[in-house]
Amino acid sequence: MRLNDLDERIVHALAEDARRSYADIGAEVGLSAPAVKRRVDRLRESGAITGFTVRVDPGALGWETEGYIELYCRSNTSPEAIERGLEHYPEIVSASTVTGEADAIVQVFASDMRHFERVLERIAGEPFVERTKSVLVLSPLLRRYSSGPSA
Repeated sequence: MRLNDLDERIVHALAEDARRSYADIGAEVGLSAPAVKRRVDRLRESGAITGFTVRVDPGALGWETEGYIELYCRSNTSPEAIERGLEHYPEIVSASTVTGEADAIVQVFASDMRHFERVLERIAGEPFVERTKSVLVLSPLLRRYSSGPSA
């Protein structure tokens, strides 16, 4: 479903702060609070909005080390097999198939360097993984949680 301009503006407002009132969002986009609520309900029903969440500083949860692991998989490994192999790692916050030499890239949060190393070793030991390449984040420079560029 492609969003129209008004729905996109509502989604951007919610992505910045999902706790904003419908009245506040309505004032920003030129609608009444009930009209915003109807649109949000429709966006939820259509699957355009998949849920509401909270953003937490990983460090507050004890996750002080962040890194990315490129996965190079054995031939004929499906994206579904990669997903099944990775879904039980609580340290993995995102995983995607990618273009280029690697088959997938995984974002990992760990409590410290040793913990990251243990996670890396466990992932490298998965039957579908041929080899890995990892990088550690020194300083996150930019994190966006919105739904993309605003209109």
